Amino acid sequence: MDLFESAGRDARGLPDFAGAPLAVRMRPRTVEEVLGQDHLLRPGQPLRRLIEPDGRGAPSSVFLWGPPGIGKTTLAYLVARQGEREFVEISAVSAGVKELRDVIAQAKDRLVTGGRETVLFIDEVHRFSKTQQDALLPAVENRWVILIAATTENPSFSVIAPLLSRSLLLTLHPLSADDISELLSRALADPRGFDGTRELADDAREALIRLAGNDARRSLTILEAAAGAGHNPITLADVEEAVDVYAVRYDRAGDQHYDVISAFIKSLRGSDVDAAMHYLARMLEAGEDPRFIARRLMISAAEDVGMADPSALQTATAAAQSVALVGMPEARIILAEAVVHLATAPKSNRSYQAINAAIADVRAGKIGAVPVHLRDKSVKASRIAAEQTGRNAEYVYAHDQPGAIARQQYLPDELIDARYYQPTERGFEAKITQRLAVINGVLGKD
Repeated sequence: MDLFESAGRDARGLPDFAGAPLAVRMRPRTVEEVLGQDHLLRPGQPLRRLIEPDGRGAPSSVFLWGPPGIGKTTLAYLVARQGEREFVEISAVSAGVKELRDVIAQAKDRLVTGGRETVLFIDEVHRFSKTQQDALLPAVENRWVILIAATTENPSFSVIAPLLSRSLLLTLHPLSADDISELLSRALADPRGFDGTRELADDAREALIRLAGNDARRSLTILEAAAGAGHNPITLADVEEAVDVYAVRYDRAGDQHYDVISAFIKSLRGSDVDAAMHYLARMLEAGEDPRFIARRLMISAAEDVGMADPSALQTATAAAQSVALVGMPEARIILAEAVVHLATAPKSNRSYQAINAAIADVRAGKIGAVPVHLRDKSVKASRIAAEQTGRNAEYVYAHDQPGAIARQQYLPDELIDARYYQPTERGFEAKITQRLAVINGVLGKD
């Protein structure tokens, strides 16, 4: 349920904030109060033009894509409030085609009788069926409504192409720790909040920011619950009791961050799945960005698992993409699955060692000329070099040879004996070891 539903409604369907929860009372009422979305709200930007009263040159349909609690509903509310428009909110979870068509018909009637424009806000639009989305097309095409649709999933995968083509897709940024801190300060000082009657201890603020997980709504909900303990300033214990969670001591910019992520990676490398899961939980509970964790998993898959299990990198990459689409709290399940795969996979760092050794030789000046028969024959300099050196051997096309392996020199003369990749006997790499022995025999590299 959106927090707007906790407030009453005025004559235009806009929320009446009196007596509402703190998270509702503190919703921005002007563009200047919106945090974290400067890239969309600079003067002249399409969304900014839509919010401005005349709405000149603004789009009639906008999709807002981003994680929960960053202001999608608030932006829809501002479009209605600033432009003196009607505000109608529909949840894609519960609304049917009939309800949708009724709303559109009423909006059309208002326009015909000279009434206000209607902002139709659809939350979780990715849950709409194709039939429901089709019903929106005439309303968007004819601007009977100003459609603002919010989604936490990539609309490209869940919204029909005709509707997307008539709409502007805008990506909202997750709120930073500084944004959440600013929001808490506002709530403590603003008359809509605590009006300067409460303070927040430093350690309580840090814990609250972590526990909020970049979610403005969650941060204010926790603050209000913590304030209910009656202490001034609000303490760390108040915050912990409000969420029934121990506030993990973890500074994302300090030693704890580096120590825990280091322990996490080393536990994966050491194949201790329980330890890796512990450090994953520790980071998530402390509010670490799950996308950062996912990036580290991709690196670990390539560096420590390597060709002993090539599918580990596929799992880690899929996890990173899924985390970006899904967000917390469900992202914890995806990360856990990747952790299990990487921790239990056979390990090999030989690809990592191979590229490091090759780079070291290049940096040491061991480069040499590309063998003549491997050069691009369309380049005049290559033809001249072949004639001058007398080494005009023809390139042998590998696919014409038995086993698709062509015996010829590939490395420059200076590196003819270089052996960078030395596979292990672990996991899939054991098969590579056998295959490489055959290849090197044909190439004469035994």
